[in-house]
Amino acid sequence: MLRVRCLRGGSRGAEAAHYIGSRLRRVFTGWVQRTFQSTQAATASQNTCAADDKATSPVPKDCLVCSYNEWDPLEEVIVGRAENACVPPFSVEVKANTYEKYWEFYQKFGGQSFPKDHLKKAVAEIEEMCNILKREGVIVKRPDPIDWSVKYKTPDFESTGMYAAMPRDILLVVGNEIIEAPMAWRARFFEYRAYRRLIKEYFNSGAKWTTAPKPTMADELYDQNYPILSVEDRHKLAAQGKFVTTEFEPCFDAADFIRAGRDIFVQRSQVTNYMGIEWMRRHLAPDYRVHIISFKDPNPMHIDATFNIIGPGLVLSNPDRPCHQVRV
Repeated sequence: MLRVRCLRGGSRGAEAAHYIGSRLRRVFTGWVQRTFQSTQAATASQNTCAADDKATSPVPKDCLVCSYNEWDPLEEVIVGRAENACVPPFSVEVKANTYEKYWEFYQKFGGQSFPKDHLKKAVAEIEEMCNILKREGVIVKRPDPIDWSVKYKTPDFESTGMYAAMPRDILLVVGNEIIEAPMAWRARFFEYRAYRRLIKEYFNSGAKWTTAPKPTMADELYDQNYPILSVEDRHKLAAQGKFVTTEFEPCFDAADFIRAGRDIFVQRSQVTNYMGIEWMRRHLAPDYRVHIISFKDPNPMHIDATFNIIGPGLVLSNPDRPCHQVRV
């Protein structure tokens, strides 16, 4: 699910940032002050959708994209699809993000459709969620159905696809801008195709549209000898800050970023490397500040499963994965 438009954006991001600073028990006096100033700026503009008043071209007042945080009242959302979902091939990056009890399943069914009964249940559950959102007055948009079983090949690898069930993995809304994440799994290389129709509609309504540099996903992007045989191995490697993705080229999933007004929090994970974070930092500067957080997590992948800002001054945090580092 991807939040496209909210009633307000970023107006209470500063309160959340103050809370984060105190909860993490770090000396952030100067940082919190800067955070307060930057998050307040998120709603300084009188234009409903303009990110700031320095834009070279005006943003239409009826722009359909406007969201600065994770908690403001929802108006419009993109909900994914499970139809035609395929099991990703059992490549090194997939192995590093799944537990050994599932490896036999991926080895057996990689590149094939998920079991029909699983897909039927997933489709029904997503449809019911859409119905609930619509009854609450939320506009619901859906990606296009695609045959994910089609094999594709680049000069560096070949694979089949996976699904378009999780738009928050591949798309990030920052103010009135939609950012397409480059991704890190080969099975997700062409996942953006399911959303292009919607993105063009939002672009035509006045939204900004950015595609991050697409990685080659060559062998050099991955530690081909990533040494995992058990959960214990995974814990040791994570504690050492070792991941299956290298710094060969930028890669990141949008779901590794959490928004709080003008401040955005991110983690280095199995699918998001420091080059990807640095690309986002430079792309969003000077209007937004990107802060790196790390956790005691045996397999970091997508920050909202560990740490989520769910309201003014309110953070939902996994107690088994305490935050132990902030880089500002």
